[in-house]
Amino acid sequence: MKIEEMSFEAAVKRLEEVASALEREGVSLDESLKLYEEGVKLIRYCNGLLEGAERKIKMLSVSGDGELTEQDFAENSEA
Repeated sequence: MKIEEMSFEAAVKRLEEVASALEREGVSLDESLKLYEEGVKLIRYCNGLLEGAERKIKMLSVSGDGELTEQDFAENSEA
């Protein structure tokens, strides 16, 4: 399965598998490099999914006059 077709959960699970494989003894340099590259791609993919989800999240708050307002999560987290 291509990384772009994975769910977030599947990508994280595969990333855990890659990390475990890199920790094992006896992995060749060539295989280690392939695993490392896959891990980097998985991390970028997961970060992209998280950033996309963060942009979609809206925070509801009550203003001083009691009015309900909607604010982007990203704007609030940077303040």
